Amino acid sequence: MTGTGVRWLAGALVMACLLLAGPSASNSVYTAQPLPAGAPEEIVPNRVMTWNICNPCRGSGQNGGRAAEIATYAPQVIGLQEACVGDVERIRDYLRYRYGLVYHVAYGSVLPSWSRCGGLPWSPGGFGQAILSAAPMTDRVNVEYPEGGSEDRGYMAVTTLVDGRPVRVFNTHLAERRQAPVRAKQTPVLAKAIARYDRTIVLGDFNAVPDAPELTAMWDVAQDADPGCGPSGTGACEPTTDWRSKFDYIFLRGFDPLKQQVHLTPWSDHDLVQADLSRT
Repeated sequence: MTGTGVRWLAGALVMACLLLAGPSASNSVYTAQPLPAGAPEEIVPNRVMTWNICNPCRGSGQNGGRAAEIATYAPQVIGLQEACVGDVERIRDYLRYRYGLVYHVAYGSVLPSWSRCGGLPWSPGGFGQAILSAAPMTDRVNVEYPEGGSEDRGYMAVTTLVDGRPVRVFNTHLAERRQAPVRAKQTPVLAKAIARYDRTIVLGDFNAVPDAPELTAMWDVAQDADPGCGPSGTGACEPTTDWRSKFDYIFLRGFDPLKQQVHLTPWSDHDLVQADLSRT
C-alpha cells in the first residue's frame, strides 16, 4: 500500500472510532482547559471531592471541562453522581494524559440508560455513581435502596486510602428533591452501613437541605466537612446547587475537616464540593 493509502486508511479508522464513540468524544478532544496558577501538580492526599456532574446537561466539551475542574484541585478521592460509564472513562483519560493525574475507578448503582448515556440499543451505557481514587480500591459493594422513588437509587462503597490511612468511602444519590418520604426510608439504610466503620467518608447528592427531617439519621452517625454547617438550620451552610440550596455533602467519621470549599462550575447544575481533612 502506498503512503497516501496508509494515511487515508488511518484517517478513515479514526473517523470510524469517533462516530462509534459519539459526539461527546469528538468534541471533547479540543476542549480541555489550562489549569489556573497555583493548581496542584500532584494529587493532594488528604483532599476529597463530591460532584453531581449532571446528566443530561447540554454543551460541547463537557468531559474535557469536567476533567480540568477536577485537575484544578487534584483530590485523592472523587465521588461522581449522575455519571455515565463512558463519560467517566473519558474524564479519567483526560486526567491521566493531559494532567498526569492517575486514578482508579469503581462504578456503582449503574442503570442501563440508552437515552442518557448513548450506546447501542441492545447495549446501553451505564448510568449512576462512580468513585475515582488515586489509591487502589477493594471490597466494593453496590446496594440498591428498597425504595428508589421515580428512579432506582442506591449507594456504593469501597475501601481505599485517604491521607495514607485506610477508609471506607461511600457514594450515594438519594431520591429527587420532591420525594422526601422516599429519602426518609433511604437514609437509615445508608446510616446503618456507615455506623459499622470507625473511619468513613460519605460523598453524595442527598437532595435535601441540612435541617430536613430525612437527614436526621445521617447527622446521628457523621458530621459535615463544612464545620459551620449542621442540622439545626442556623449554621452558615454554603449552597451547592444552581437553585442555591445545599444538597451535596461530604460526611465524615474518624476525620476532622480542615477546610471545605464550594466551586461554581459551568458543567453542571450542582457545584463542585471539595474538602481537606485531618486525622482525628
